[in-house]
Amino acid sequence: MSVCRQAALRRWQRRDPQLIQRLMPFWGWFYAHYFRVVSDGWEHIPDADPLLFVGSHNGGLAAPDMHMVMYDWFRRFGLERPVLGLAHPKVWLGYPPLADLAARTGAIPYHPRLALAALEEGNSLLVYPGGGQDTFRPHRDRGRIHFAGRTGFLRLAIWHGLPIVPVISWGAHDTLVVIEDFYPQFRALHERGMPWLFGIDPEVMPLYLGLPWGLALGPLLNLPLPVRIHTRVCPPIRLERSGHAASRDRAYVQACYQRVTAAMQDALDRLAAEAQR
Repeated sequence: MSVCRQAALRRWQRRDPQLIQRLMPFWGWFYAHYFRVVSDGWEHIPDADPLLFVGSHNGGLAAPDMHMVMYDWFRRFGLERPVLGLAHPKVWLGYPPLADLAARTGAIPYHPRLALAALEEGNSLLVYPGGGQDTFRPHRDRGRIHFAGRTGFLRLAIWHGLPIVPVISWGAHDTLVVIEDFYPQFRALHERGMPWLFGIDPEVMPLYLGLPWGLALGPLLNLPLPVRIHTRVCPPIRLERSGHAASRDRAYVQACYQRVTAAMQDALDRLAAEAQR
């Protein structure tokens, strides 16, 4: 166990069990009355840690389906079985208050060294590989698993031999209706000299309808609309190879990417069909 890695993790890990306990009634009200969550598949979670939970989320920066999954985890497993969320480092740059709350409820910036240190301490990890492109994807793509080609989570799982537990949701895409992502156009303007606000590349530039702004442009904090959310934990995916060499095999990593996204797409298609009956 690397002392440097553990020191880096201690710097960023600020999980506050007392705050989580205080938030549980608040989350519980939203779970039961605001989003009226329907959730299943929790019996698929293996007893042994660590695990890598891989999700697809919706609803902008509020990402209510992600928060409802975390609430479900805490109420089913308590605080004794920790799971840390791997969040985009730009959250700490662009939204410090949100990053502070996320850190105190179990998030750390995504970095291979921090992820490895968390695994060495026996923590399971939760990651949403699609990031902003996923949670701000246009409403027409609400039924599509969208990881934007990112494979870092797979290299992590392969290297450390982690079972991948997919987590999918349906409904949260209606808490914020994204009309279009105009990032390519804004990227072109940036390349012609237009600066990014606060000097941070947002990676997405959604035009959306939602609260409290009405019609808004950009990855702004939002209040989700009260829409029923369905979440599902899928059976674990166990990859055949593991170790450092396998994680550097691009063809194998890409094959695993296709396998995982296809399995999650199939599960999402079935969940959407069930939810709309």
